[in-house]
Amino acid sequence: MACGSCSTGKDGQPKGCKNNGTCGTDSCNKLTVFDWLANMTLPNGEEPFNWVEVRFKNGRKHYYKNTENLTLSIGDVVATQAEYGHDIGMVTLTGELVRVQMKRKKVSETDPDFFKIYRKASQKDIDIWSDARDLEEPMKVKARQFAIDLKLHMKISDIEYQGDASKATFYYTAEERVDFRELIKLFAKEFKTRIEMKQVGFRQEASRLGGIGSCGRELCCSTWLTDFRSVSTSAARYQQLSLNPLKLAGQCGKLKCCLNYELDTYLDALKDFPKTDIKLYTEKGTAVCQKTDIFKGHMWYAYEGEWMNWHLITTTQANDIIALNKQKKKPASLEEYAVELIQDTKSEYENVVGQDSLTRFDSPKRNKKRKSNNRKGNKHPNKSNKDANLKDSNRSGRNKPNAHKSKSKNKPNPRKEAVNKDVKANNKTNLDKSNKSSKPNPRKRKPPVKKNDSNDAK
Repeated sequence: MACGSCSTGKDGQPKGCKNNGTCGTDSCNKLTVFDWLANMTLPNGEEPFNWVEVRFKNGRKHYYKNTENLTLSIGDVVATQAEYGHDIGMVTLTGELVRVQMKRKKVSETDPDFFKIYRKASQKDIDIWSDARDLEEPMKVKARQFAIDLKLHMKISDIEYQGDASKATFYYTAEERVDFRELIKLFAKEFKTRIEMKQVGFRQEASRLGGIGSCGRELCCSTWLTDFRSVSTSAARYQQLSLNPLKLAGQCGKLKCCLNYELDTYLDALKDFPKTDIKLYTEKGTAVCQKTDIFKGHMWYAYEGEWMNWHLITTTQANDIIALNKQKKKPASLEEYAVELIQDTKSEYENVVGQDSLTRFDSPKRNKKRKSNNRKGNKHPNKSNKDANLKDSNRSGRNKPNAHKSKSKNKPNPRKEAVNKDVKANNKTNLDKSNKSSKPNPRKRKPPVKKNDSNDAK
């Protein structure tokens, strides 16, 4: 919900219309109503409806009578009647839809104490109104500090100046009743204007200030929701949600309004379900409900003592067993009614774009060069390795300065020589033993035996 004036600037930064919720084009306002009757003409002899919907700061709307028969359209800034002085607002709806909205919000057309529209706002009216709006934020900071100094358990959420800057309305939230008589005296002395204190609920505060919900969208109460219905924890129980207050609470600290959106659908689906505390009696044993799937119409039961084995049946089958139990009859077991669901967990991927398979990095590629080197390589690989090691050692000796001198200067260590002699002797004995115990290799060809002619003659 944004208009052309709320687009980004040249450097990519958000441009914004800087009207603080009073968009000039009326396309990103809070709680806007689409006038789908704007292109339709009235029948002959029918006069247009002379009431107009006017919106003020943060979505506050009132209905005024157009006694002067001004030609007004959506987006016009008008000066309206107030209890003391006049106020400045913006026209958000005209025509027959205003009658529908007034009937919906229970505003009477024949009320003698109605407010009227004076005129279209002049440039002087708009300048006074914009200057008063600029004073609201610094005034809010001071007002909160005064409330803290007086140790009042309240939160001043917003301040709204009247269009002629003759009155300031302080909106606050509090859990208990607050005695703010001393606070009003401080406000009147400091701000030198008429003061009005108005308590609002936590949900009304969130709708006035606006924000982004956990779903990533703008708050429903600040965009399209006009009335607040009571939300209870039973709505979360019917929808089988975890009763976690951090997840179920919204920006206002109360239960989310969206818990009521799908509640009727769940209640209609639960009409066919038996109560979960009803036990099923069979000849095999007594079964207790463990889990339900509302939209699929499935229920899981487990026998007492066999809690690990769950049996899946439908709601109609569960109702049939309950009906049999009321007749003092028992079915043989739940296995007769059990439903076997075969879940296909295989994920098939189609190569639509012509890309490689998703598992191309799972198996490492073999190095073809090593194979070719081994095939084409030296006949004596050990010899080549030895030569390479000798070359490396020679290179390392060259790089190190005075390497041959350090070897010549090292004196022989008699202890190391004795240990080396013992190791050589042990290795020699081990080799002799291994040669004696080693069996001849059958794969090796035996040398041909030469026949002795003298032995044959004998």
